[in-house]
Amino acid sequence: MRRPVQASLLVLTGAGLLHSALLTDLYLRYVKEGLRPLLIISGFLLVLLGLAGAVLDRGRDEHADDGHGHSGAPRIAWLLFLPALSLLFYAPPALGAYTAARANDKAVREQEQEHEQFAPLPATSPLPMTLTDFTARVRQDRALAIKGRTILMTGFVTPAKQGDGWYLTRIIFTCCAADSRSVKVRMYGTQAPPANTWLAVTGTWHPKGTLGTRAAEAALDIHGTRPIAPPINAYTDDLPLTPDAAAGSELRAARGGAGRDGRGGGVGPRAGLTAAGAARRATARRCTGAGHGRSAPQRPGPSAR
Repeated sequence: MRRPVQASLLVLTGAGLLHSALLTDLYLRYVKEGLRPLLIISGFLLVLLGLAGAVLDRGRDEHADDGHGHSGAPRIAWLLFLPALSLLFYAPPALGAYTAARANDKAVREQEQEHEQFAPLPATSPLPMTLTDFTARVRQDRALAIKGRTILMTGFVTPAKQGDGWYLTRIIFTCCAADSRSVKVRMYGTQAPPANTWLAVTGTWHPKGTLGTRAAEAALDIHGTRPIAPPINAYTDDLPLTPDAAAGSELRAARGGAGRDGRGGGVGPRAGLTAAGAARRATARRCTGAGHGRSAPQRPGPSAR
C-alpha cells in the first residue's frame, strides 16, 4: 500500500468520524454523549494528518521506485477501507433486542442501593419510573412503596426465551458499546410486540416472589401500551416523558420561538406595545375622521344652543 493510499485512508477515517459526531447523531450508537468533543477533535486530526502526509510525500514514490519490484503491504490491508467507508455510507445498526437477549438483566444500581433508604414516591398516577429504579424498588424497598401503584415506563421490546410475557428493555452505556449493560422488566398480560419496538407501558407490579426482597421478580401486569418514537440517545435509562410534560414543553417552545419580538403570533412585550399603539391610533382616527375622507364634526356654537 503506497503512502498516498495510506493518507487517503486517514482522511476517510477522519471524515467518517466527523460525519458521525459533527453532522449526525450516529456516534450515540457507539459511545456516550460526553465523548463527542473527543471524536470531533480526533476526526479533524486524522484529516489534517492525511492531508499533510499527501502533500509531504508527493513525488516521493516515483523517486524511490527503482524498478526492482519491491513488495508493499499485503492486499488484505485494503480491507482497512471498509470500516472507514462504513462510517460514511453505512453505519452499523444500534444495539437492540439481539444484544439484550444475550445479556445479564441484573439491575445496574442494585449493589449501590443495597443499604440505602428509598425516598417517598410522589402521588402522581401513573408514576413515571426508570427500569432501573423500578427493579431496585421491587427487590430492595422494605417499605413496599411500589405495591398497588400504577407505573409508567418506556423501553424497547425483547422477546422472552421461554415462558409467558416479554421484556421491556433499556441498554445503558458506561463508556461505549463494548461495556453496555441491559436492564429488563418482564411484561405480562399482552402478546409480545415485534422485537425492538419502542413502547410506553403502564401497569402494576406483577405479584411474583416476596416484594422488597431479591426473590421478587421485576415484572409488570400491563394496563396499556402505546408506541413511541425511539429517543435520539437510546442508551440511557431516562424517566418517561408524561403527556402533561410533553404538552408543557411544546407550549414553552412555541412561546419562546414566536413571542419574543411580536412576530409569528407571539404575545411578547413588544407585541403588546404594538397592539396598544395601534388601538390608540385607531381611536384617534375615529375621533378626527382622518383617513376616511371626512372632516371632524364641529362643536355647536353659542347660536346653536
